[in-house]
Amino acid sequence: MGALLTERLAASGEIRKVVAIDERRGECAAAQWHILDVRDPAIADRLSGVDVVVHLALDLDLGTDAAARTAYNVRGTQTVLTAAAAAGVRRVVLCTSAMVYGALPDNELPLSEDAELRATAEATGVGDLLEIERLARRAPRAHPGLNVTVVRPAVLVGGTDTALTRYFESPRLLVVAGSRPAWQFCHVEDLCSALEYAVLEKVEGELAVGCDGWLEQEEVEELSGIRRMELPSAIALGAAARLHRIGLTPSPAGDLAYTMYPWVVSGSRLHDAGWRPKWTNEEVLAALLEEVAGRHTVAGRRLGRKDATAAGAAGATVALLGAAAVVRRARKARRRI
Repeated sequence: MGALLTERLAASGEIRKVVAIDERRGECAAAQWHILDVRDPAIADRLSGVDVVVHLALDLDLGTDAAARTAYNVRGTQTVLTAAAAAGVRRVVLCTSAMVYGALPDNELPLSEDAELRATAEATGVGDLLEIERLARRAPRAHPGLNVTVVRPAVLVGGTDTALTRYFESPRLLVVAGSRPAWQFCHVEDLCSALEYAVLEKVEGELAVGCDGWLEQEEVEELSGIRRMELPSAIALGAAARLHRIGLTPSPAGDLAYTMYPWVVSGSRLHDAGWRPKWTNEEVLAALLEEVAGRHTVAGRRLGRKDATAAGAAGATVALLGAAAVVRRARKARRRI
């Protein structure tokens, strides 16, 4: 995403110069590069003369240690906001996720940007995103004159690897009985164009971005050709929690809520400013399915080709759920002893 945005801003006739800061040099020759850890306070010196900063250095990798991930994400954002204020930057643009609204059965369809942030820290990285949102709200009070814009994309697709994209690598789409999923995607190209709107100060505040509308679960199944596996809520959530606790899967049970309940956003502020997505939900889903073709994931855990071939796709699902049940029974037996 950072590479795409750097190229896009460098090609814009409305931007005089692009300064790119990363731990390694990128491929955009038109940008002025500085090699630096985003948590280094020396970043303030590199921001001298800069008008707008876009901060995209976030680690939301499923395999990263949670404590290390939080330390990187939160400290990095704190450092950038402080350094930007010290350097006289007018605006900082942060990118979180529409996940901060929370996935809840009583969510409106769609949610407005001003909707309450009701997410909890139970899903991968969402606690970090909520803390970044808190820093964004506090920064203008701590640093008068600094404007902070927050962009919240829907399910992000295009070179991404998250619990939500891995959902479509599964042999069966897990559906929790009684749930009401609604799928809204955001292609990274559309996110970059929305970020450019924020950079050019065409829009400000909290911005939600995604494709227009949403897809119901039945439409997703029809378009993808992947059949569902429906489980009662207690079994699905209990198994997800146990599998994560014993280290069999990288995704905590909180990730499952985002496949159960709607968290669709309207994107009205960007629309009012004249922005429109180039991608539809159907097109992004097709691109995602093409991107993950050949990958095999069960309960968020990616299997090697040999594992998937030996176990069989549906069999691997049953095996993992069965493993959780075995562990539970073993623990009960130990308690009785």
